[in-house]
Amino acid sequence: MSLPARDTVVTYPDGDLASTGTVLHVQPLGDGRTAVILDRTAFHPVDPVWPDQPADTGVLVVDGRRVPVIDAVVGATDGATLHVGDAPVRTGTPGWAFVVCHLVEDAAGIEPGATVGVEVDPELRRALSTGHTACHLASLALDDALAALWTKEVPLDGRGKSAFDQLAIASSRIFPDGSVDEYRIGKSLRKKGFAAAELPVALAGVTDAADALLAEWVSADVAIAIERDSDGLGERRRWRADLPDGTVEIPCGGTHLRSLAGVEAIRVDLAYDVDAASLTMRTTVERA
Repeated sequence: MSLPARDTVVTYPDGDLASTGTVLHVQPLGDGRTAVILDRTAFHPVDPVWPDQPADTGVLVVDGRRVPVIDAVVGATDGATLHVGDAPVRTGTPGWAFVVCHLVEDAAGIEPGATVGVEVDPELRRALSTGHTACHLASLALDDALAALWTKEVPLDGRGKSAFDQLAIASSRIFPDGSVDEYRIGKSLRKKGFAAAELPVALAGVTDAADALLAEWVSADVAIAIERDSDGLGERRRWRADLPDGTVEIPCGGTHLRSLAGVEAIRVDLAYDVDAASLTMRTTVERA
């Protein structure tokens, strides 16, 4: 069975919740699951390189039969082997095709060449898109609120503020209507000029400042878009927000809201563990 030679065409960056595609490859995984690869899909998969946003949930529709998708992951192939969820190269590496692997437990009747419908759960998609959008906005608000704690020049974020999020991020997880970001505040960050010793006293004020900026953006009903050069899974995509003080872009492969309409509030909760040299930011969204 031949492997795909091109990236899966993905339509979820445009907000699509349904699509129709042709089966290109079906591969049993040996654990009761089967990976189904289509030429195009609206299904958002987990990228193992940066697994911040969970996969969509939904079904494949085959000859009127609705087959639950139990997971979806990024796969990669060099034409000889399909790596499902554990690609040895980063997404976008030349010479590789990057594909969405829809994992199902019952692949009966799903054969190469068949036409398959994709239907995504709209409620979970919206909740995860809300959480991911809030995560980006919160990171920008945190950069702004921590600006006074830098004593040296460092790279700047899209708003021209010291890029704490970029320099310190250790992990990020998107949840329905929220996110959790973990930052490492070790020797390297302190050598770059971050005044970590001042953070415990400043933390309450930093939280208030970030919340105030987020409230300003929510009230402005910020417009949001995903920019991309092509529709392949391996192509780079950029999250763009038209903030009141200018447009900002962040590289991102996830799903997002199209505006903050319907969002009542975005708030952050910050916790600093001095012994672990880590800062945790929990972001939550209240819908209107």
